[in-house]
Amino acid sequence: MSLTNPSNTNVQPSAQQIALLERLSNACAVSSDEHEVRQIVRAEIEAHADEIIVDAMGNLLAVRRAQVENPLRVMLAAHMDEVGLMLIHSDGDGLFSFQTMGGIDPRQLVGKPVWVGRQHHPGVIGARPYHLSSDEEMRHSVPISQLRIDLGPGGSELAQPGDLAAFATRFQQAGPSLMGKALDDRLGVASLIEIFKTAPRHIELWAAFTVQEELGLRGARVAAFRIQPHLAIAVDSTPANDLPAADGQENTRYNTRLGFGPAIYVADRATISDPRLVRHLTETAAAQGIPFQYRQPGGGSTDAGAILRAQSGVPVISVSVPGRYAHTACLVARAADWGATMALLQASLQTLTTDILKEERRP
Repeated sequence: MSLTNPSNTNVQPSAQQIALLERLSNACAVSSDEHEVRQIVRAEIEAHADEIIVDAMGNLLAVRRAQVENPLRVMLAAHMDEVGLMLIHSDGDGLFSFQTMGGIDPRQLVGKPVWVGRQHHPGVIGARPYHLSSDEEMRHSVPISQLRIDLGPGGSELAQPGDLAAFATRFQQAGPSLMGKALDDRLGVASLIEIFKTAPRHIELWAAFTVQEELGLRGARVAAFRIQPHLAIAVDSTPANDLPAADGQENTRYNTRLGFGPAIYVADRATISDPRLVRHLTETAAAQGIPFQYRQPGGGSTDAGAILRAQSGVPVISVSVPGRYAHTACLVARAADWGATMALLQASLQTLTTDILKEERRP
């Protein structure tokens, strides 16, 4: 099920929610150094949490205890980290070679401004300009080994190998669109903050704000072993392959589309979603009139891929906000899709009980 005009439904995020997303997007949290986002999360949820834990990896785990006996223990996970760069060698004069942290297409890097280190020193990724390049160079994309982060004169004193660099992109809203860096997965982080504040008290809700997802779902695995949930939902952003086809024909190979609501996963590279959770989410959306779409099976993965393997296994599903241009300096999403995602998750938690695990696990 999907609606052709989900903006007509009452699921638009509030100005306050968009302001929170802006703060999260502008924060720098390249994988392995998520402290800026972690600080924002803690400040937002600490008044609502019965307990907050920051584990050895840096995951922030918060729980709202249930007000009933033997409750369902539910884990919602959203990763705090973003793709970025790590400085690996100084060439002097403020120039540094670097490597990627997470999956980044090198073609996206040339000329991009960056913030380096915890002090956010401004730099730019430089390469030989077009009109000074040879014909041979122009036939190929510039390899990362030939790119440098340029911090300018004196820059060699401002940074050192091991420092991280994030894209220097400021969040903005343009009509129905949300644009910014790291919306994969600050959309999920902001959603989880909002859902946690109003979580129903018949379940024990664990919010897992995880680290190093972009490096292989590392934080989620550790978090799931600690929480030992009865079931889990990964809240993420998924790449929308909905641009026109290169030959000008209709694109019939999209996996998700902007403007059609949250994407409910059936399967991805690392996970087959629990069919009981698929039914619960889709039936909830239909009952509440919330637009949704199925994220078509294929590549990619979310924190769910690590959570489902914890302990003796965890029923999992992923719900994502579609976004264009993932893992670049700027992702574009629709505000209504994000609002519908939060609405779907909140409504689904309200009716989630232990009975769901008594159902037969069948498609």
